[in-house]
Amino acid sequence: MTARILIVDDDPVQRRLLDNMVRKFGHDPVLADGGEQATALLAGGEHFDCIVLDLVMPDLDGLGVLARMRESGSTVPVIVQTAHGGIDNVVSVMRAGAVDFAVKPVSPERLQVSIANALEKSALEHEISRIKRSRSGTLTFKDIVTRSPRMLEVLRTAGKASASIIPVLVEGESGVGKELIARAIHGQSGRRSKPFVAVNCGAIPEHLVESILFGHEKGAFTGATERHIGKFVEASGGTLFLDEVGELPPAAQVKLLRALQEGEVEPVGGRRPVPVDVRVISATNRNLAADVRSGRFREDLFYRLHVFPISVPPLRERAEDIQDLVRHFLARIAAEEGKRVRAISSEALVLLGRHRWPGNVRQLENAIFRAVVLADSDSIGLNEFPQIAAQATGGLEAHAAAPSIQPAPAEPSVHRPAPVMIEIPPPFDIGHGLTSSGLASIGMLDERGEVRPLEAIETDAIRFAIAHYHGQMSEVARRLQIGRSTLYRKLEHLGLGERSESEHGESAETT
Repeated sequence: MTARILIVDDDPVQRRLLDNMVRKFGHDPVLADGGEQATALLAGGEHFDCIVLDLVMPDLDGLGVLARMRESGSTVPVIVQTAHGGIDNVVSVMRAGAVDFAVKPVSPERLQVSIANALEKSALEHEISRIKRSRSGTLTFKDIVTRSPRMLEVLRTAGKASASIIPVLVEGESGVGKELIARAIHGQSGRRSKPFVAVNCGAIPEHLVESILFGHEKGAFTGATERHIGKFVEASGGTLFLDEVGELPPAAQVKLLRALQEGEVEPVGGRRPVPVDVRVISATNRNLAADVRSGRFREDLFYRLHVFPISVPPLRERAEDIQDLVRHFLARIAAEEGKRVRAISSEALVLLGRHRWPGNVRQLENAIFRAVVLADSDSIGLNEFPQIAAQATGGLEAHAAAPSIQPAPAEPSVHRPAPVMIEIPPPFDIGHGLTSSGLASIGMLDERGEVRPLEAIETDAIRFAIAHYHGQMSEVARRLQIGRSTLYRKLEHLGLGERSESEHGESAETT
């Protein structure tokens, strides 16, 4: 899985060597030429999954960086390397918070194992800590795994709600993490030391809704052998989370409205109301506004709950989160199952990234659970996701225009990655394999299975755009989101200028 690795070293040769190694491991390196620059990147909110840190540097040494990280509460795993491998140095850096120590020049194999162990340990510790905070009611927005701009905006909005007792309605498809948002709001509110009580309104039998929510007195009905205080009283002083609130029957909606308006509940069979101090967060995967129009949901209750709506996007609209979610689920589930599964292949990640995930994050977690159970080695690949792979294959057969993963031709003793294609429908023949029959394909990999040069891919993309918009260069530039003069410079540089002008009869003057 791709991770973002910060490389901190004052030696440019060492930085270049580490940069090349990290890239070969499939990770994304970021370079810093000293401790001050590294701490500035960390303080600026940059996200890193691991840090490879030199111990001896002129401005701020490795121990100084570790000390500042400890002061700021940073939990990014650090691998320290130095040319001096004395036992005193090892003890010092490990006490300072490093997860590993390597002596220069570190071999690629040694560094790869160190990074893999650091990422695995970090993901597992983060997941265990998140679960503990979730159960104790102290979960925060920092515990929610995301790097999606849309999801980050949702968290910023939810953070504003946490500072108030305003009623919140979390909207979103099933499995997107609505309860997680509710727990984070509670965990960052002034009520975090009080109970967080979650109720799934859709799972309660209709004849028991009032009893479970508002309580009942002993003997109030057949089977009521003892007094029950109800969820509202149980959550008093804290937060009551009403999941799938749109499933409540009409009678319960009336009593819920009164409880919210008056701040008191009436237990079934009770003689007098019971005052409660509860912050209500509700959630739904239904369109409550449509239910109000159809008469299924009370309008006055809707406006009482819909004071501060938060809409959580589905996983298919924040695919950039899939990789981080996979890492966290993999670390936690492998530990729970007692299996030494520590990696996932790039082909499997591509497959997961392209899946639509109708069940959202919950479905992704279950898919990783199944893959870990199926795994026979320390890595999971396409074979551990048979259902998703079958759906992807079926989708390709039904919709030929969809992006696809095609298996590489079998060759003895030679392994080649599956070719990744971007498929586009051209209106007519424009050469280079782009024809009006079927779909045109811009190959991302060459015949050796290596990624093609960017210039070659850009040439095919520009050639296609010119043909698709019938030589209207202004439209081509607009759709490619570049200036027209920039387009002509690219045409000239790529050797397409003369042919494009003669075929499409448009002057190459700049605008």
